[in-house]
Amino acid sequence: MTLFITFEGPEGSGKSTVMQAVAERLTVPLIRTREPGGIRISEAIRELLLADDSDMDPRTEALLFAASRRQHLVEKVLPALAAGKLVLCDRFIDSSLAYQGYARGIGTEEILAINQFAVETHMPDLTLYLKVAPEVGLSRISQNDRTTNRLDKESLAFHQRVCEGYDLLAAQYDRIVTLDASQPIEQVIESAYQVILNRLS
Repeated sequence: MTLFITFEGPEGSGKSTVMQAVAERLTVPLIRTREPGGIRISEAIRELLLADDSDMDPRTEALLFAASRRQHLVEKVLPALAAGKLVLCDRFIDSSLAYQGYARGIGTEEILAINQFAVETHMPDLTLYLKVAPEVGLSRISQNDRTTNRLDKESLAFHQRVCEGYDLLAAQYDRIVTLDASQPIEQVIESAYQVILNRLS
C-alpha cells in the first residue's frame, strides 16, 4: 500500500527525530523528505524563509511556502508514490494553516486556497500531530543546541497560537492523529510506529 504520511507539530515537538526512527523500523520501500526543502529549488526557498536576518511580509512567507510545496510535490512526492513507495514527510500543508493561517492571522481559508492551488487534490493520507506545549518545545530547542531559525525566535504568544491552530485542525480532519509528544521520545516513536503499522495493514 502506498501512503503519503506527514508529521506535524510545533517547534521542538520531535517530528524529525520520530520520523527518522519510524523510517528505520519500517520494512516497506519508502522515502523520507521534508518541507520546506527536499529538493534543490525548495531547499533554496527554505534558506530564504528561515534566514535570521529576513524581514519577510507574512503573505510573502505564505506564498513562498506554497511555491516550495508545489515543486517538492511534483518533483519528489508524487513520483515516489507512483513508484509504490511510502512517503514520510516532515511538515506539509497543515504547517501553513497553523503557522501562517492561524498564528500569523492571515486566515486559514485564505491559506487553504493558496495551497489548494499548489497541491491540487493531493493531500496526506495520514498526519501524525505531535502535540506538546510551546514552552516545552522551545526549551528542548535551547537545550539540544539545535540551530535556531527565524520561526524559532518568534514570541511565545506566536507559538501558543501555532498550537491552537494545530488543535483546531486535528478536530477538523479525520486524517490527523494526535500523539502526546510530552512523553519520553521512545514512547512517542512507538506510538507513531504503531499508528502507521495499523494503517499499512
